[in-house]
Amino acid sequence: MGHGAVCAFLTEGRAPEGARAGPGERRQVWAGRLESWRGLPYADLAFEGLSRLATDIPAEDLRRLTRAAYTPQIFNSEDIVPLRPLNDGLSLLGLSEGPTLAFKDMAMQFLGQVFEYVLTQRGTTLNIVGATSGDTGSAAEYALRGKHGVAVFMLSPHGRMSAFQRAQMYSLQDENIHNIAVRGVFDEAQDIVKALAGDLAFKAKYRLGAVNSINWARIAAQVVYYFHGWLRATDKPGQQVSFTVPSGNFGNILSGHIARGMGLPVRRLVLATNENNVLEEFFRTGIYRPRPAEQTYATSSPSMDISRASNFERFVFDLVGRDADRVKALWADMARDGFFDLSALKPQFEAQYGFVSGASSHEDRLATIRSLYDETGVLVDPHTADGVKVAREHVEPGVPMLVLETALPAKFSETIEAALGRPATPPGNLANLESLPQRVEVMDCDAAAVRRYIEAHAKV
Repeated sequence: MGHGAVCAFLTEGRAPEGARAGPGERRQVWAGRLESWRGLPYADLAFEGLSRLATDIPAEDLRRLTRAAYTPQIFNSEDIVPLRPLNDGLSLLGLSEGPTLAFKDMAMQFLGQVFEYVLTQRGTTLNIVGATSGDTGSAAEYALRGKHGVAVFMLSPHGRMSAFQRAQMYSLQDENIHNIAVRGVFDEAQDIVKALAGDLAFKAKYRLGAVNSINWARIAAQVVYYFHGWLRATDKPGQQVSFTVPSGNFGNILSGHIARGMGLPVRRLVLATNENNVLEEFFRTGIYRPRPAEQTYATSSPSMDISRASNFERFVFDLVGRDADRVKALWADMARDGFFDLSALKPQFEAQYGFVSGASSHEDRLATIRSLYDETGVLVDPHTADGVKVAREHVEPGVPMLVLETALPAKFSETIEAALGRPATPPGNLANLESLPQRVEVMDCDAAAVRRYIEAHAKV
């Protein structure tokens, strides 16, 4: 079980021929084995799930790593991921109890443990380069701050995140954390990350790795909470559950697709977008038409202000029969024509894979935040509100509908104030976050400038 294989599992993002890197086969979970997991603490469930996806990590080490990553102290909850009933057949799967109040902590806390484990074993260093639309960056930085042998270079779109999101990232003073705000949108920042990762000589010299959702290990860690949600929402074998997932980059819902493929009894995977509805348009029409930066709206659910989903290739790979050449051809079509058309396969979207979709607007978000709070006393952030709005359109009698809570409302207090007339209160330990000194490099959206900065600050 070589650590080189583990490190590739952790750091590889884009496969050279256009299909996303990842394990070739996903191990099925037998119904009996799934039932034996009822009542397991989250850390031990993570061990069971990840041992089927991260087979290069020795079992005793993997169990130690999951138990270090998923503790009540880190996640402020004995359950780690609480399940809260709402109304009208909906429940909230609480993925935002971690240190940065967003679902990205669920994978990043595991990755932080594993990166340090691998690098210590190998006696080497790694420079993480990523792009964030708001939550990936802070989750990665909080998981990796102070970790031995790791430096983080996180690109974010200048002026396009909430004040709280900016403060979470930019207030970190750890010497191994580097925030770079680029004058552009998330998709352009992600293009820079992909360009640097595609320069194999530069990648090798500076030992570049990825923590965006193009990183397979992050997707694998997220699969676990789908199993956890099913186990908490059901009481008998084979009972079906549906999940609604606010999604911009497709990584979160891709993990649900993988869980379903492993044998989890998932009825529907409901994809919810905001006004940047490229993914919703695909599942409604079969046509995938990414939009240029100037047509990517700045919305009140900013972490989903994405028009080119990095993980979408992985689903398309399954959709076309795991034919890498077909995927490569489709992306060539898109580069030439601006879109590709899989409408002939549209009947498979729901019938074979369970996918349905819907979109939400600013007015929908405000109305959903208000109505849910008035009816249940539960306050949700604008991204989760997008999910609740779309989930309500797809509830089926007798099938629990779990909405993935992707962030806590305190991260988007301006929108909460617009909905309710008062701001959201942050947790006590974060009450003064926005007043802390901030450290960030602002630069043009230029790969050469980012390259020079990494060369000057990388761990070598």
